[in-house]
Amino acid sequence: MPDAPMLGLDGTAAGKVKLDDSAFGARFHVPLVHQSVRAEQAARRRGTAATKTRGAVSGGGAKPWRQKGTGRARAGSNRSPLWTGGGTVFGPQPRSYTFKVNRKEHRAALRSALSLHAERGSLAAFDAGEFSEPRTSAAFDLLDEWGAAPPTLVVLTSDEETAALSFRNLADVHVLACDSVGVADVVGAASLLLSKPALEALTVRAQSPGST
Repeated sequence: MPDAPMLGLDGTAAGKVKLDDSAFGARFHVPLVHQSVRAEQAARRRGTAATKTRGAVSGGGAKPWRQKGTGRARAGSNRSPLWTGGGTVFGPQPRSYTFKVNRKEHRAALRSALSLHAERGSLAAFDAGEFSEPRTSAAFDLLDEWGAAPPTLVVLTSDEETAALSFRNLADVHVLACDSVGVADVVGAASLLLSKPALEALTVRAQSPGST
């Protein structure tokens, strides 16, 4: 069973926490992680890009010139895609980019991402309760002493707001609630710092059904 350092407020290891092998001992499954990351990023797309077709462009009610006798090419409307200011052919329209990844696959992808950090030693835990008040300097010293490689993802619970305020203004540090963390967030971070309650919550999320 892998373990991770338990960091004190000064960034030094004050002990170790055991990581559940069912959540942090999986091999890295590239196709599943890639599919889950694509799905998460696609779901974040707004999908609001839109262009006007010739039917939506204003003007064009009258034929620009008569059909024959001018020496110019035939034209029926200045809303034609061939004209400057005319409509767009096959342009983007508002749409949803989301696609489904089933829960079992997504959970396996999260296990893969967490296990990769455990294997590399880029994962640590800390006691967020030690931040009795927001202290950005203490958060900086903790990460600096640990030697966290940027970018760092700090995962907390919704109750640990004081710690979140301490980390949120640091460069290359992203703070997320444990129930909002996705596979893309974990994979995109070079180091992962979790509070003890957040570690327990992520462990439950990553475990396969029936594991203990």
